[in-house]
Amino acid sequence: MHADFLRQTIDLACDNVVNGGGPFGALVVKDQRIIASSGNRVTQNIDPTAHAEIMAIRLACQSLGDFQLTECTLYTSCEPCPMCLGAIYWARLHAVYFACNRFDAAAAGFDDSFIYDEIPKLPAERCIAMHYIELAGSALPFQAWKRLESKIRY
Repeated sequence: MHADFLRQTIDLACDNVVNGGGPFGALVVKDQRIIASSGNRVTQNIDPTAHAEIMAIRLACQSLGDFQLTECTLYTSCEPCPMCLGAIYWARLHAVYFACNRFDAAAAGFDDSFIYDEIPKLPAERCIAMHYIELAGSALPFQAWKRLESKIRY
């Protein structure tokens, strides 16, 4: 059954290439039923975050009316990049299955190794400069959140 869903992601990725998108496809499955599917939509949406996994997660959340996909499984044509990996953890997916790995993606021109290399660095040492500025009142949003009794934790 996992292989069948993965084959569908491969077909989706191939169709996506034919239609001007990137070579990636993803499905979100719950109870052996596809809840959402998408190809990579970066160029079509003019959105660098519109990876197939992110798009499928967004659609699944909308379909289920929930921001957590704890009972869902993600199937994707390729190992998720660091951004998609973060989204997978935030969505709290149950499991992820992928057909190609990051090295296959790199061989096709989609090399995320520089991002993996940046993650453990201190912010000031990253290729894109990241600067912390101590600012009075910067913690006010967190303090308001802590006091809010009706908050929905995520």
